[in-house]
Amino acid sequence: MNKADISIIVPIYNAEKYLNKCIDSIINQTKKELEILLINDGSTDNSEKIIKNYKDKRIKYYKNKNQGIGKTRNFGIEKATGKYLMFLDSDDYLEKNACEKFFTKINNNNLDIVLSNYYKVYSNGNIEEIFVPSFKVSSLKENPNILSEHLAPWAKLYRRELIVKNNIKFIEELKYEDAPFVAIALDKATKIGKVEESLVYYNIHNNSETTVRDEKVFDILKIIDIIRNYFKNKNYIKDILDILTVRIITNYTIQQRSQQDIKLGMKFIDEAFDYLKKEIPDYKKRKYYKDRSKIKAMIEKRKNFTKLYCKLYYLKNEIGEKI
Repeated sequence: MNKADISIIVPIYNAEKYLNKCIDSIINQTKKELEILLINDGSTDNSEKIIKNYKDKRIKYYKNKNQGIGKTRNFGIEKATGKYLMFLDSDDYLEKNACEKFFTKINNNNLDIVLSNYYKVYSNGNIEEIFVPSFKVSSLKENPNILSEHLAPWAKLYRRELIVKNNIKFIEELKYEDAPFVAIALDKATKIGKVEESLVYYNIHNNSETTVRDEKVFDILKIIDIIRNYFKNKNYIKDILDILTVRIITNYTIQQRSQQDIKLGMKFIDEAFDYLKKEIPDYKKRKYYKDRSKIKAMIEKRKNFTKLYCKLYYLKNEIGEKI
C-alpha cells in the first residue's frame, strides 16, 4: 500500500450512536489515499464491534485504556504516517469531497494549514452553516484575525511535519485541550489558507464534551492562560488575544445557566470576572460588547447581572421539569 497523503485521526469513546456515519463519511471520500486511525479510548459500548465490521485496509485500529481525548489525539499523531493530518471527532462527519478539497488547496499552494467553513448539526435535526471570514494565504503574524475565528482542531488540514517538528501536542489533563494546539500550530505555520466551502459536519448534542457543564468548566480559564502566556511576547497578536479572551470568558459565564450545579456556576462566574479584571482591566470597553445588543451587553459585562440571568434561567428550567 502506498504512503497515505492524509492521516485522519478519530478518537472514539462510547460513540456507537454516531460512529457508522462518521466512518462511512471517511471511507467513502472521493480521495482514496488515506490512512484512517480509529483509536478506541476505552469505550464500554458497542463501538469496538462497529469498528471491527469495517474491512477497509486503510483502517488502523487501536484499543487503549481510557486516557482522555488529549492523550488519544497525541497517540494518533505518533502513529500517523501521512504527509498531512486531519482530526475528526467520532460523532462528526465529512462532506464526500472534503479530503480532496483540503488536499488540493494545501498541496497546490504549499500551505502548512488549510481550514474551511463547516456545519453545526443540532439534536433537533437543524443544520446551521458557519462561515469563517475569508482571507488570502498568509501567516498569523500577517493576519492575526485568523486566531479569533475557530480554535477547534477539526475543519482543518495540517502539514504533519509542522506538528512533529515543533512538537505541538494537545494538553492531556485539561478539558478544552484543543485550543492551545490550534493556536500554537497557527502561530508556527508560515502559510495558512482557506477552502471557501463547508466540508465538516459538527454534531452538537446534549451529552457531548462541548455542551456538558460541570466542574471541568474551570479548565477554560487555565486553557486561556496557557494561550495568553504563549503569546505574551508577541505584540502583533495582543489586541486579537484580548478580544478572544473576552469573547470566550463571556460565552462561558453566560453558559453557566446550564450548569448542573448552580453554586458551582456562580463560583465560576466570580473567578471568570476576576480573571478578566486582572488580565484586561478595561474589558467593558472592548469591541465585543459594542457589537452586542444593549440588553445582552448589559447582562454580559456585569457580574451581578450575569449571575441574576443564570439563576433565573436555571430556576425556570427547574420549575419546568417539575411541572
